[in-house]
Amino acid sequence: MLRCACPSTYPEEVVATVFIIDASVLAVGLGNKSDALQELPIRLFVMGTGTQAVRCLRAEKIDTVISRWELPDMADGILLQKIRAAKPAIPTIAFIKPGDQKQEAAARSLGVSAVLDEDVDDTHFRRTVCELLGIYRVKGIKAVDGCSVRMDIVQKADSDI
Repeated sequence: MLRCACPSTYPEEVVATVFIIDASVLAVGLGNKSDALQELPIRLFVMGTGTQAVRCLRAEKIDTVISRWELPDMADGILLQKIRAAKPAIPTIAFIKPGDQKQEAAARSLGVSAVLDEDVDDTHFRRTVCELLGIYRVKGIKAVDGCSVRMDIVQKADSDI
């Protein structure tokens, strides 16, 4: 139970969502697709090229990398190959051309955490990122007794897999 210094004039039941997540995600070459991640409780670094991504990886603590397989300056998944070789523990998602079985096979053989088509819907994209980061469902915070609040966190259920 958390206590807050708020007046007792608040409505009986106020619901707010608070996320305490310390996760940094690097999105590379995704264009507008990275907008789908804006509502998640993460620090999002958006880069257009592999060179920019490498600089970001050196300067920031990154927890997950999402990259288009074909980048303007690093074709054929070179960025993901470099990341997997240097930091194999970092979860990675490869964005490939829809239906390109060669890219999919290459990405899977590299050992990326997930392979998604570039035209994947935003809901599935967000769900995949959340699973990699361990973000599931947070019901939120509910005011009780005017000032006391209760935070309910719902852990991942087997049915969520």
